[in-house]
Amino acid sequence: MIYLLEDDDSIRKLVIYTLESQQFSAEGFSNATAFWEAMAVQTPTLVLLDIMLPGEDGISVLRKLRADPATAAVPVIMMTAKNTEYDRVQGLDAGADDYISKPFGMMELVARVRAVLRRTEPKNESTEYRVGDLYVCPDRHEVKVAGEPVHLTYKEFLLLCTLLENQGRVLTREILMDKVWGLGVERENRTLDVHIRTLRQKLGSVGSCIQTIRNVGYRLEDRVE
Repeated sequence: MIYLLEDDDSIRKLVIYTLESQQFSAEGFSNATAFWEAMAVQTPTLVLLDIMLPGEDGISVLRKLRADPATAAVPVIMMTAKNTEYDRVQGLDAGADDYISKPFGMMELVARVRAVLRRTEPKNESTEYRVGDLYVCPDRHEVKVAGEPVHLTYKEFLLLCTLLENQGRVLTREILMDKVWGLGVERENRTLDVHIRTLRQKLGSVGSCIQTIRNVGYRLEDRVE
């Protein structure tokens, strides 16, 4: 089930029609109140979310989704007419998996939905990571250092898991931006560097396991010196 939160009736009806024509189940809502009522009944597989909404805006909705462990991993694609770099970064930093600007083609939207669903599809087997005093369980969204819980934002957690999945390998900036922030994000902004810096700080004694590879990207060592 895909939920669409969009206050423009014509856009909402067209998007729902397109998704259903592509064999997706979809339901639309014109305001956050109706959306939250539906969320209490069923958790969707993906949310399409407009920023400019009456009452509670899309960024607020997104932050609430990411703050709740029950919905923290639900993929979210932002849909908005706002198209400045600040607005894109704000949405992505709040936890959006992708961003599409109005006006957009329906088939482009469908392609992005499929891409995000593929990228966020849960793995069948449970995985745990241990690097020195660092312990991470993606299934439980759990991070600990020396047995103490570490609270990460959604994007910080995705970034850490991506690095852990590729321990010892250098991941370029482009690969990390695509895997964590999705298609279309600006490659030259400092979002990645800021997240790496705060991630290292939060990991404390094991933060040094994330190494900077100058002019290339980052690598997570499989041991802590």
